[in-house]
Amino acid sequence: MEKTGKTKYVISAFFVLMAHISMLYSMFYNGNYDSPSKLIVLAMAVIGLDISYFIAMLFFKQTTYTIDFMLIFILNISLIFQSSFGGIQLSVKHLITCIASLVACRLGYILCRDHKWLQTKKKAFYIATGIIMFVILTLTGSRSMWIDLGFFTIQPSEFLKPAFILVCTTYVAEQQNKISVLNFNIVPENLICTGFIILICGLQWWCRDLGSLPTFVAIYLCGLCARLCYPKAKLSKKLIITGIALLGVLAIVAVILAPPYVKARLFVDIWSDSTGDGYQQSQALIAIANGGWFGKGAGNGDLHNIFAYETDLVFASICEEWGLFFALMVVSVILIMLACPLVNPPRSYFHATLATGVCSAFVVQMALNIFGSCNMIPFTGVTVPFISQGGSSMVTCGFMMGMLIAGQSPVFKNPVVKNNKKRKRVTAR
Repeated sequence: MEKTGKTKYVISAFFVLMAHISMLYSMFYNGNYDSPSKLIVLAMAVIGLDISYFIAMLFFKQTTYTIDFMLIFILNISLIFQSSFGGIQLSVKHLITCIASLVACRLGYILCRDHKWLQTKKKAFYIATGIIMFVILTLTGSRSMWIDLGFFTIQPSEFLKPAFILVCTTYVAEQQNKISVLNFNIVPENLICTGFIILICGLQWWCRDLGSLPTFVAIYLCGLCARLCYPKAKLSKKLIITGIALLGVLAIVAVILAPPYVKARLFVDIWSDSTGDGYQQSQALIAIANGGWFGKGAGNGDLHNIFAYETDLVFASICEEWGLFFALMVVSVILIMLACPLVNPPRSYFHATLATGVCSAFVVQMALNIFGSCNMIPFTGVTVPFISQGGSSMVTCGFMMGMLIAGQSPVFKNPVVKNNKKRKRVTAR
């Protein structure tokens, strides 16, 4: 790392550390805690995780560390949030998932740096995706989406997201290999990807996890757009029109076949049914209103008495205790983190497609949670990346963020061609 790079690294680390210390300072004066020792334990965990990750990042040679600093910034903010809902006390469970998320981020970074190697492993990603779907179908119980291991539960559908992103990305270079089927020029790999999204949608419907469907559809559509825009890949107008028509038909069929409880959410008036189907959303809106712009103070909220306050309703919980201004700032930081590829563009079309899939998954998931909590769309029950509690979601989001970082610092391994021919000496006469 050059001298200028070291200076920027230290300044960035100092800024992140000071931001977390400022939040802890605010909790000391305005927070609700039984004894200062609980706040001291939380402060030690936050600062210790900051410093440990700053040191660990030095062992990875990267072009830029911007996303890494923003990631640890967001993760420790989420740890502070989860440790303050209903009273200040370190959330050990969320601390463990934050560490697991950082480890998964490094794994995703290492796996996805070399796009040439990844493209040779596309069949392995097909098999991995199929295995995850088989596990969901057989081990989650009767039409469920969780695997109960006793001391903790796993949501395997979360692991489908990075696997499906890799499926949509690994064959992007095959767009010139077209075959003619019924007078349509079709890329066989696109049909494989379409088959996967159909199977995933069917599986999610079977497991009653319809809230995740828009995320998978967004990954597929963004990946499809990236493939259609691949250099030298000619667009088929007939195929595009046919695809749009099929999507419209599938949307109509989905509405018709949707379970009754899903249809009810489309037309429910939460205020007329504030003790029934609209209970969670009405309480979330009341909490947001009570929090105002700057909140009631850490640990002083009441939404922790409502089911899923730390997962599905986490945006409302933050608004109540920390204020709408702070909640919007955190969401903005996540969006800026996702926009980093625009400032430092990926160095290959493969990594650009990978970044498109990751960003689409994060943005759609955040929109579903926040707009659902605010009653702007039906309540879906999905989590906010890195903010909501949940081990499966945190690990998956960390891995996908590692995929995004890999596009910023890729590896290009070009074979070295040795010229063994001896040069003839030309002697002057």
